This record gives sequence, structure tokens and C-alpha cells, in this order.
Amino acid sequence: MAEGRVEIHEGVVFGTGSGRELRCDLYRPPGDDRRRPAVLLIHGGGWRSGDRTQLRGYGILLGRAGYLCVATEYRLVGEAPWPAQIHDVKAALRWMKANAADLGIDPDRIALEGNSAGAHLALFAAGTPNVDAYEGDGGNAGVDTSVSAVIAVYPPTRFCYGARTHGSVPIEALSDAPSAELAETASPANLVGAGFPPTMLVHGSADDTVPVSASFLMYERLVEHKVPAELHVYAGQPHGFDADPRFGRPTAELMTLFLGRYLRAEAPAPA
Repeated sequence: MAEGRVEIHEGVVFGTGSGRELRCDLYRPPGDDRRRPAVLLIHGGGWRSGDRTQLRGYGILLGRAGYLCVATEYRLVGEAPWPAQIHDVKAALRWMKANAADLGIDPDRIALEGNSAGAHLALFAAGTPNVDAYEGDGGNAGVDTSVSAVIAVYPPTRFCYGARTHGSVPIEALSDAPSAELAETASPANLVGAGFPPTMLVHGSADDTVPVSASFLMYERLVEHKVPAELHVYAGQPHGFDADPRFGRPTAELMTLFLGRYLRAEAPAPA
């Protein structure tokens, strides 16, 4: 890899699930790799499709800004029902922290970033630190899963069962065994509390897949609990708008500005 370029390592195993290996891709920034801040990237696809390569652009752009990025896979609903998806995301996060020295990252300066279904998983993981230990996470079940910040791009934040409610997505999108109870427990908006990490929300105002009101709802909950939060709405843009580099690059710049405020100060070295 040429000097000054982000170095990409594909197919690194971080855990197991459903009798197979779970893998991630690493995006290593150029230069010194000691105790860098890191970002776990979580792809979208409606919980039923997509793969870890979808956020390659953000891995490279954030890598150039000095963040080591880990783009993770997770089992899709067709392979394993909810909550396997959040278990796998937490397994990846625990793996990052358990292997922080080898990765060259600071385990106390990790953020989550997700798009669409991945944004739901990022917010859910941020709101449930140290909950839902997963047996396939390589012996890292006791590792802390709190994070310093979370970025959610067009995130589902509330599910509904039956009649569509404000800012919601039908729970049938996530589960083949839907219920009113599951709609409540799987909704990140219901997890917001005083300890929720600083949050950045990004949405397009013309999103027909996840209504922009989902991000407004989440933002209002965060403000209510005095959580540092910001919401960026792109006028007239549909779901997945940041796949266009005209929007993806400015969104990455917003991410680096946000992450710089909450991840850049290095934690004190252990005594």
C-alpha cells in the first residue's frame, strides 16, 4: 500500500454465528497507529440484505481523517431472527475493544456509524451498553460495550405493529414474528436516557422508506434527556441519498466534525 493511503484489510474474523465465521473489513489510516480513535461501520439493507462493503466510502474518507474504521457484517434476518443482528454488532464492538492494542486504537474512543437498518443497530447498541452478551463473540462476553458517540444516517427509530404511528416503520420489516411488544422493545427511541452517548442524525426530507420524522422523533427524545445531539436534514433527498458522492462527501465531513468533538481527546493512559 502506498504511503499516505488508507490500508484496507478484508475478511478479518471477529466472531461466529449460526455455525460460521463472522467477518469485518479494516480501514487503517496512514501514519502512526498508536491509540487512534475508531469507528464501527454498520451497513444497511433492511435487515434482510446488504453487506459490509456498502460503507467502503465512509471507511476510506474517515480513515483519511485519522479514524481506524471497522466495517462489520452481521447475520441477516433470513439467516437468523432478531436479535441476532444486534448480538453480532456487539460481538464486533467487543472484539474491537478486546483487541485494541493490536488494532492500535483507544478502546475508550470508539463511535458507531450506521446507515438505514445499520443506523437502527447503531442506535440500539448505543442505548444498551453491556446488554445482550452473545455466545459467539470469541470469549469477549465480559468486555464493556459503551461507546463515545453514535452517527445514524436515515435511521429507523420507532417500530409500529398495526396502524402506522408518527415516525415509525412496520415491525414486519425487522421480524417474521411481529408483535406489539417487539415493536416497543426494538425501537431505539425508547432507549434514550441521560447516559445515551452524543448523537448525530442525518436524513433526507423526501425519504419514502424511513420517514424523516423518525430522526426528528429521536432528536426530540435526545434533547429531552439533555444528550448532546444534532440533526442534519438534506432537502428533497430520498433514502440512500449519500450514495451520490455530491452528498456522501459532505456527509463524511459532517461526521469528522462531529467525531472530532467527542472522540479526538485521547483518554489518559492507565496508571
